[in-house]
Amino acid sequence: MSMAYEEYMRQLVKPMREELTRAGYKELTTEEAVTEFMENAEGTTFVVVNSVCGCAAGLARPAATQAFLHAENKPNQALTVFAGQDKEATAKMREYFGDIEPSSPSMALLKGKEVVHFIPRHEIEGQSLESIFENVLDGFNKHC
Repeated sequence: MSMAYEEYMRQLVKPMREELTRAGYKELTTEEAVTEFMENAEGTTFVVVNSVCGCAAGLARPAATQAFLHAENKPNQALTVFAGQDKEATAKMREYFGDIEPSSPSMALLKGKEVVHFIPRHEIEGQSLESIFENVLDGFNKHC
């Protein structure tokens, strides 16, 4: 790939990354960062697998940010990896999801290293923002 293309993509996804980090999500961009975090994970962790698609922009990120900002029961930490951009980090995070088929965008709530609630793309795309928000809150309320 050309350097111009790579720079274009970095600039294109910058606001997509910032939407989550402004809401308190820690972004993991390398395989090593994912491994280090997950091998020491305690409590509950909410992970958003970010994406450039329209359902990420209009549904997944807004639901994830609003749920994390306004939930009474919150996970101990919130993370994000960016599918298609930080490929190694995303692949490594998906290893912690076990047999769950890769999906982006998607959201996973983990207790330690165990997935206890998962929202795949098909439960995001075509759904209302409110129903996704409620799905996230349901996971938080049951497991946090």
